[in-house]
Amino acid sequence: MTIARTTLLTLLAIVPVTAGLVACSPLTAINALSPGGASQVTHDLAYGPLPRQKLDVYAPKQHAGPVPVVVFFYGGNWVAGERGDYAFVGHALASRGYLAVIADYRLYPEVHYPGVLQDSARAVAWAAMEAGRYGGDTTRLFVMGHSAGAYNAAMVALDPTLLARHGMRPQDLRGWIGLAGPYDFLPIENPTTRPVFYFPDTPASSQPINHVTASAPPALLIAPKPGKDKLVDPERNTGKLASALRAQQRPVTEKYLDGVTHATLVASIAAPLRMLAPTLDEISAFIDANSQPAPQQIK
Repeated sequence: MTIARTTLLTLLAIVPVTAGLVACSPLTAINALSPGGASQVTHDLAYGPLPRQKLDVYAPKQHAGPVPVVVFFYGGNWVAGERGDYAFVGHALASRGYLAVIADYRLYPEVHYPGVLQDSARAVAWAAMEAGRYGGDTTRLFVMGHSAGAYNAAMVALDPTLLARHGMRPQDLRGWIGLAGPYDFLPIENPTTRPVFYFPDTPASSQPINHVTASAPPALLIAPKPGKDKLVDPERNTGKLASALRAQQRPVTEKYLDGVTHATLVASIAAPLRMLAPTLDEISAFIDANSQPAPQQIK
């Protein structure tokens, strides 16, 4: 292991986790050590008129034809986060031949639920309309997130009212990927999270598990092994949501990875930390399995 990787692992071990994120210093280090030579990056694209409605696109420099599109939402307990801190996710996905869209979204106290979700749905709708300009295949569209961002991804994929505002349906997605997401978290215990969801008057409709239907898109749910995540209980959230999807006979892949915590699960996507867990390999396998070209309509 190189000195740089040893130093980075030490930082990840000693820096406290706040609101579901590794603090900024380790994220900066991860980005600095993540190769971006395979990516063509376009920054600061607007998907709406407001300051936080911006996104960055990471396209593979070499590809044969349009590639699958993955819209990624970061965590931060809906109170923090910047898309630039997750450049390593964009570079990693582009290195596997996918077009990555890393989107900001409005946070509390600017918005409450469901405002954060409306921004996420709007970013996905932007990708469905515009990703083709950057080499993406908009018929092979995925949504992905970590922690609070996994919640956003889940709701966009499961609650049809969100995409309906943009003339889309969850079935327009080829699949969705959740990393250590909260999907069934009532009553809310985290004091930072409570005002985001109007606790104690949090509506049941805010919970992804309550939107599972027989038409839900395929899902990949990844979490640390039970006992490794001190912020989002994998059994209560990932496990229960996977069971609910299976009960509706929906395709779901459920993975619990050793060697990672809540924060380092997303960090393990980065090139210098892939020895922690095969997170990127699992994501790639899921995208590839669900990215076969759409069958041509019979005329």
